[in-house]
Amino acid sequence: MAEAVALLVLAPAAMSLAPQVTALPPLAVFHDLRWLFGYNGSWLEFVAGAFVLVAGRAALNASLVRMAWPRSLAAPQLRALFAASLVFTVLAGLLMVPIVTLVYGVAVLPFSWPFLAAVPVMLAIALPLSHGGVTTSWWRRLPPGRAAGWAVACFVEYSVLGIALPRLPAAGAVLLAGFGGVVNARAWYSLTLAVAGFTKPRPHPLMEWIPVAPIAAISVFALAIGTTRLIFDMAAGPSQAGIAAASAGAAGFAAMASRATEAPVQPAARGRTAVLVVAGFGSSCCYKAHGLQRVVSDMLVQQFSYRGLDAAGKPLPQGSSASDLPLSELGDRLAAQVRRLSEQTGRPVDLVAESEGTLGVYALFARHPQIPVGSIVLLSPIVAPGQASFPQAGRQGQGVASGYALNWLDRLVGEMSPFGAEGASRLINSVSSVGARYAASVIHGKAHRWLAVVPLADAVTLPACTMPRNVLFVPAFHGGLLGDPAVLQEVRDFLGGRQVSGQQDLRAAAELVSSAAAAWRMPVSSAPSPPCPA
Repeated sequence: MAEAVALLVLAPAAMSLAPQVTALPPLAVFHDLRWLFGYNGSWLEFVAGAFVLVAGRAALNASLVRMAWPRSLAAPQLRALFAASLVFTVLAGLLMVPIVTLVYGVAVLPFSWPFLAAVPVMLAIALPLSHGGVTTSWWRRLPPGRAAGWAVACFVEYSVLGIALPRLPAAGAVLLAGFGGVVNARAWYSLTLAVAGFTKPRPHPLMEWIPVAPIAAISVFALAIGTTRLIFDMAAGPSQAGIAAASAGAAGFAAMASRATEAPVQPAARGRTAVLVVAGFGSSCCYKAHGLQRVVSDMLVQQFSYRGLDAAGKPLPQGSSASDLPLSELGDRLAAQVRRLSEQTGRPVDLVAESEGTLGVYALFARHPQIPVGSIVLLSPIVAPGQASFPQAGRQGQGVASGYALNWLDRLVGEMSPFGAEGASRLINSVSSVGARYAASVIHGKAHRWLAVVPLADAVTLPACTMPRNVLFVPAFHGGLLGDPAVLQEVRDFLGGRQVSGQQDLRAAAELVSSAAAAWRMPVSSAPSPPCPA
């Protein structure tokens, strides 16, 4: 209740985190780390904050264990409990740092895949550590089933409270946070009772020194890394021969496309509506526009190249690593291709952008407000980028430690991925510095007819507020909507001037998912505007 009162004054958008301050051990560490990563102004402040949080969490957990200890059993000394909790907090914190870094990255560049990976891994790590610090020998064995069950129950509870807390008046929110504390107390009592009363046959003396619980948690972490590498390897292709054949075919197609675009613009192209398709991160050029061209055969459809245009004004072929661009450069290259198409057709150009492409649209209007653009369709849009930010390398400032961790993690993933060792570093650093400003300038600038199609999975990254009416929700994951026939039909209708409407039940579901997910995202002081009402 005390944290709820403080958040009402200082950070009302983070209200859903209040019940977690007295959570079971691993969930409480995840709560603390998000505050540490969200608010650090210098390396000294980060290190000092880490020491304070580790010591404070160990002391609080030790006190909660003593208060919850069954009266019929002899309680351990408070000093021993503090030492056990201290060791646990350090271990759990180290394991949770990459997970919190992913969640921090979602606040910088909001899309659902990192969040959908981070939260299940966090819970999977928490389960074998759910009894951490409750006894001095917690590390020697896995927790009783009841202890792990209460960790899952508390995870569900905090998600449900995340839906309810922002919808209540101040007094009701504080009281509901207090109810969450009561549930926490019951969870601590059941956890302590299960661990304190657990007995098993005495193992071999050597087995007593095997850290079973930490090994299980580390194994989950290693499994997550191995699975990520396997997914990238599977996506890279079945064989070198197949890759070579595909590369040869792509080169031949690019050559034919190049010869076709060298010809002068046909007279029939004058006066036609041109549609520029801007694909997302990791895409190649120039095949993504084919699906849309089939459903809007009366329009001239072209794909944007992240490499830009050649001397003849043709989009340059690109590979998956070309999309790691700073937003300023992305906006300028997009503007050049829009102007080229507008000159060819004599009309404003409609835009259909997906994922990172929507960031390019923000940069386009922020840097070139008079660009000749007609209607805009945003697929899997990056909504409210830059909710968290960090300074440039070598400088101090808000989020300095968090930004370093994010860039380190990006390089690690980049080494495992087909995108190269740099990963998305140029894009992430750019979004951190100008993403929020570019997005805000589009909303407050010249009005355009626009439509946003948001996959329901992306609701986990949306601000917990009501979305504008021209935002439609579809049952899908982030990315890939350019290949969804049903979505392309909606795009065709919109570009043709017809009214489109989504499923209202999906809009309601998205709002619930967004509120529940807010309990596991980075704490922000206020909901980003746009898209939320100021």
